[in-house]
Amino acid sequence: MKVVVQRAKDAKVVVEGQTVGQIDKGFMLLVGVTHEDTEQDVNWLADKIVGLRVFEDEEGKMNDSVQDIGGAILSVSQFTLYGDCRKGRRPNFMAAARPELAEKLYESFNDCLRSHGITVETGRFGAMMDVSFTNDGPVTLILDSAAKA
Repeated sequence: MKVVVQRAKDAKVVVEGQTVGQIDKGFMLLVGVTHEDTEQDVNWLADKIVGLRVFEDEEGKMNDSVQDIGGAILSVSQFTLYGDCRKGRRPNFMAAARPELAEKLYESFNDCLRSHGITVETGRFGAMMDVSFTNDGPVTLILDSAAKA
């Protein structure tokens, strides 16, 4: 799994003119799933994200997690994270998991985040979505469960 983690002042996802997910301060996540991903990847990434210390403490240092600040998460499924652009001009999405597996692991990932007491809003899996957010910092990190130590 790959997740683009963006510290956000606010974030929102709209489908067919209707807001389906919205948060104030917290994380905006773009979540991609590949064929080899398992529940281990889901758990590792969720634990890592919940514990990331990238929010400022009272001294202005990045020492606080999304839990520490009482923040929320907007999680959006993003198969294009597995787009391979090495050849030609059109991305190849063969590394992205089939929808049946991707949706199952994406939902499991969101449930795992919620199990830590975090409010998690989502987009709508497989839908065309308008995603907007204010990147705070900006702070943007890319996590890949294939690179876990």
